[in-house]
Amino acid sequence: MSSEEREVSRRGYSPSRRRFVSLISYVLGAIAAGFVAIPIVGAYLSPLLAAPPGQWRRVGKVSEFPVGNFVEATFLNASPVPWSGVTARQAVWLLRDPNDQFTALTIYCQHLGCPVRWEPAAQLFLCPCHGGVYYASGAVAAGPPERGLPHYPTRVRNGQVEIFTAEIPYP
Repeated sequence: MSSEEREVSRRGYSPSRRRFVSLISYVLGAIAAGFVAIPIVGAYLSPLLAAPPGQWRRVGKVSEFPVGNFVEATFLNASPVPWSGVTARQAVWLLRDPNDQFTALTIYCQHLGCPVRWEPAAQLFLCPCHGGVYYASGAVAAGPPERGLPHYPTRVRNGQVEIFTAEIPYP
């Protein structure tokens, strides 16, 4: 075999090896991109696919809530996961009016999610983290929050106060 034949023979195998190696690198790159894309796509689609259904949650008897003052009540999160432990318990501020109608406000500040506290003397909700202040209606009075405290729908059934929760209204 002459040197020319060997060169042609060598070149004949070289492009197919290159093609094979580049094809393998494309396939491995596509597999790696798929693994990276799965959690990203899942994060974008999860609110659409796995939104927790709304549920009415009992928060206590009507008699447990005095007329005219906010009381903190707890309920089970609408979509607790098995490992959530005590964090599956959520809280709400409830106000009972003289007609046994209830106003329910989230306990979480709409700035960064810190729990607000009710100050009856001032008739204000105060956030201890960054100075957010809310009126009794839930509207922003001062501080960094850009929106008021979200309201929960409420009802009274068989002497029990219930709130409708679909998701926890964090900021």
